[in-house]
Amino acid sequence: MKTVLLSFDLEEFDMPLEYGKTIQFSDQIRVSSEGATTILDILFRHNIKATFFSTVVFASHAEEIVKRIISEGHELASHGYYHSAFEEKHLLESKKELARISGVPVEGFRMARMMPVNDRAIQDAGYVYNSSLNPVYLPGRYNNFFKPRTRFVTGKLIQLPASATPTIRIPLFWLSFHNFPLWIYKAACLRTINYDGYLNTYFHPWEFTDLADPSYGLPAFVSTNSGEKMKSRFENLLNWMQGKGYSFRTIKDFLAVADR
Repeated sequence: MKTVLLSFDLEEFDMPLEYGKTIQFSDQIRVSSEGATTILDILFRHNIKATFFSTVVFASHAEEIVKRIISEGHELASHGYYHSAFEEKHLLESKKELARISGVPVEGFRMARMMPVNDRAIQDAGYVYNSSLNPVYLPGRYNNFFKPRTRFVTGKLIQLPASATPTIRIPLFWLSFHNFPLWIYKAACLRTINYDGYLNTYFHPWEFTDLADPSYGLPAFVSTNSGEKMKSRFENLLNWMQGKGYSFRTIKDFLAVADR
């Protein structure tokens, strides 16, 4: 059965800082918490399970969100300790602290902003899989066009790149969902899932809030189709996928089945 792997990066909403704006830490947590609640409500209505990659900073300030993620059958994985700072020691520290907060083992890791991380360091920290690779070429962001596009293994670490279309590698992550006409995004997903047998795509909770707020200073390609439009488009996508008969799994469960 063709499988959809939905994942969400739970983090402090610090994106305005990238564009020279300021935002209070309490607002960073509030915005992401509101978006996470919306996502969980939508997934609950559709009876869909997903993977949530969380920073320790977010999880420690939104423990009610973490509790709901676990109680509703989703997977909690690591998105590092902080969203805008990283040291290799954070790999193990975040794994341990997220397990303490949630009460469940943490098996997966995704680096903030999908930046490169030493594979051996991730493996040595005890992770089963890494989903930090966007196997595309985006000027100034990613130069991974010639890296593996689908699941592969380095040492004992399973690598699960974000999905991109075969051949020309159109990225199917959150930015393309916001900026492509929905029918084009669906067509790209259809081609990819038919070719690979699965789709691994990811979003952020803050996308489900109004990003057009001028105080954020975000460019149009980030803020377009956010808030209510995002909720509507996302539910449309889920309805379409469920109509196709696709299954939805956490990454942990998908890899467990794939490795049998």
